[in-house]
Amino acid sequence: MKVHFIPKTKLGKWSIGCIIGLVVCFVLFLLLVESGQRGGDTFFSNLLLTIPMFLAGISGVAAFLTGIIGIIKSKERSVFVFLATTIGLFVLWWILGEIIFPH
Repeated sequence: MKVHFIPKTKLGKWSIGCIIGLVVCFVLFLLLVESGQRGGDTFFSNLLLTIPMFLAGISGVAAFLTGIIGIIKSKERSVFVFLATTIGLFVLWWILGEIIFPH
């Protein structure tokens, strides 16, 4: 069996694109924090920090969903899609943990 790294299906490519979007949004968040932006008591206290993290979360969940659909429906078997789906699963798991068990 030949190992493919690059996805062949459209859903696989979308999954990779969503993970790239997650990384870009997270790096933007870190740059904003490094520039002196600080959060407040709630998630929505500083919208300049909220928007990139919210978009990163959406991108992670979208990567998971498109990856799972691509793996099941389109029989996508590339390594990068499995990696993107795993990262998306961890993002979804973290988001659900923060919603179910807030601290």
